[in-house]
Amino acid sequence: MLNKNLWHRIKEKNANALDPIDRISEVLFGLIMVLSFTGSISVVSDGRAEISELLWAALGCNLAWGIIDGVFYLMGTIFSRGHGLSVLRRLKVTKDKNTSRNLLKDELPLYLSAILKPEEMDSINERLVTLESLPTKNIISSADLRAAFLILLLVFTCTFPVALPFIFLTNTAIALRISNGIALFILFFGGVSVGKYAGFHPYWTGTIIMVLGIILVAITIALGG
Repeated sequence: MLNKNLWHRIKEKNANALDPIDRISEVLFGLIMVLSFTGSISVVSDGRAEISELLWAALGCNLAWGIIDGVFYLMGTIFSRGHGLSVLRRLKVTKDKNTSRNLLKDELPLYLSAILKPEEMDSINERLVTLESLPTKNIISSADLRAAFLILLLVFTCTFPVALPFIFLTNTAIALRISNGIALFILFFGGVSVGKYAGFHPYWTGTIIMVLGIILVAITIALGG
């Protein structure tokens, strides 16, 4: 029971929350996709039919990429967790302490492996090898599926605030300016959030993320995206 609870907690912890860096990455991706569509509105006719088609195309594109991104997240989770299980199996059959230490060192974060003493590495290894059994099924949990769905939502829903001005305003030029302003607002405050998380200056980070988003959108449009 202890082993099952341990693995349940590991899977829940890994899948329950995308950290701020993951979230801003997903939002940035979704915004680049939709801005590549709205950015081309200025070069098409001002007809509402053309604009409506572009907005529907943006929604469909972001939905498709949100699904793809969620699937790739699940694939990455399977491979990463499978790798972790293979390391644990190797630790169970490894008798040489130096080999065990090197295995653990390769898996731990660099700053953590640098400060752990050999006896502390041995203590961690002993606690891991005493696990009586390793899970062989249910590598993907309901928490993983929720995280994948969250990724889809992040990519897809960031389309709506940018698209709303074109729905409620008949003046295309004004709608385009407001849409771009909303996108910059989202990018900036997303950057502020990730800056605080990373320990950087939040407003400088927000500005850099915003400028980076503009550059990436310009490249996407220039390349025909």
